Amino acid sequence: MATLTTVFWDIGGVILTNGWDHNSRMEAAKAFQLDWEEFRERHDLSFPAFDAGQITLDQYLDRTLFYRPRSFTREEFTAFMFAQSMEYPETRQLLRDVAGTGRYFVASINNEPRELNNYRIEAFGLKNEFEVFFSSCYLNSRKPEEHIFRTALEVSQRPPEQCVFIDDRTLNLENPRRLGMNVIHHQSAEQTRAELKSLGIAV
Repeated sequence: MATLTTVFWDIGGVILTNGWDHNSRMEAAKAFQLDWEEFRERHDLSFPAFDAGQITLDQYLDRTLFYRPRSFTREEFTAFMFAQSMEYPETRQLLRDVAGTGRYFVASINNEPRELNNYRIEAFGLKNEFEVFFSSCYLNSRKPEEHIFRTALEVSQRPPEQCVFIDDRTLNLENPRRLGMNVIHHQSAEQTRAELKSLGIAV
């Protein structure tokens, strides 16, 4: 097995909670008394473009909510969206441990809308560990498609056999595996730490 030089991480569901998932949207529908089916349908139609950086947060909100008058403001809803993000302390410590060795190129490959991604990077100090963010909103490409993984490899100039990619969704692991990357299906910090060690990552 090739010596590993690079650890690519998903963020939502691994390091942090998901940024704007089904559960968060359900909570928003309750908090702001939204028609769930209407909101869900408009979200499903708009989110792929939002996630891939093709529309802004304001455009997403215009399409999903503010196409008619509301009893709440855009700022109130945005604050609620951002407040859904929390850290998984044990996995964050694992990330710190890997980055702290100084032996590995550490980067994200994550799906996230631009404004939410920027907020999470700053609010949780992710630049302390990640050297580069290969985020869907910056690359106009989303997991599980091969393009985002191929771009991360080509831009970082890393051979796939020297890389490991960590994600909590098995579908997102299929294309990196086909490209020759090592993959870990994250289920817990303890399990991921053990799998990294089995691959020779010093943590």
